[in-house]
Amino acid sequence: MERGLLFGSVSMMALVLAADPLAADKTTSEEAFDRLATLKGEWRGEQEGVKINLIYTLTANGSALMEEFRPESGPVMITMFTVDGDHLIATHYCSAKNQPQMITPAISDVQKPLAFSLARITGLKSPDDWHNTGLTVIQEDNDHLTQEWTYQSKGKSGKRIFRYTRLQP
Repeated sequence: MERGLLFGSVSMMALVLAADPLAADKTTSEEAFDRLATLKGEWRGEQEGVKINLIYTLTANGSALMEEFRPESGPVMITMFTVDGDHLIATHYCSAKNQPQMITPAISDVQKPLAFSLARITGLKSPDDWHNTGLTVIQEDNDHLTQEWTYQSKGKSGKRIFRYTRLQP
């Protein structure tokens, strides 16, 4: 009887120890994406007097986070966030009819803001056309989000800051 109990205990410990590395198998970029995925749901903000709703949806079997930018008036825009190796990618489908693809540096701390920089852009007719060049996502807490978008137009650069609050279901 003692031998069976001892064997059962050892077997259970082996299962627990074997399961632990599975949780640790995630890369820091996957952990950062998981943190970003906690944005799922609806957010509200205002920019220059225009009310804006953001809707985050986890899609593609959990491999992509879709952000819908829905201003009170004006066109809807989409940004897709995905993991690529040791960094994250944000592809923005802009109302300016171009698609900047922005990338983070290698993720080293999943709690830090995610800073995306322009890697390439499609749909740009001229380098002088308006286009986004960067995005920083700052998750202040579970209910407050700040986005800092940088852009270029006609050789000049600028920044727009958006602040959002989570809408409670």
